[in-house]
Amino acid sequence: MAGGKHILAKQNAQRVFGTAKVGDRGQIVIPKEARELFGIRPGDTLLILAEEDTGLIVSRPEVLNHLANQILSNVKNEEK
Repeated sequence: MAGGKHILAKQNAQRVFGTAKVGDRGQIVIPKEARELFGIRPGDTLLILAEEDTGLIVSRPEVLNHLANQILSNVKNEEK
């Protein structure tokens, strides 16, 4: 499949990179295309969030830090 064998769907900024098997030690491999797109390198720390009904979210911690700053800024603006 041209453009990456793991990319199953591509709409706007949303992508599906395929599946990952969980190994005996609970490890998964993030597909190469996803690592390249998001600049994930060996040794990087990723944040794992979960919601029982919807599943897991894997993100770089700084992405959520930026989101938290936006939320706090909006709260400040609403208080004025």
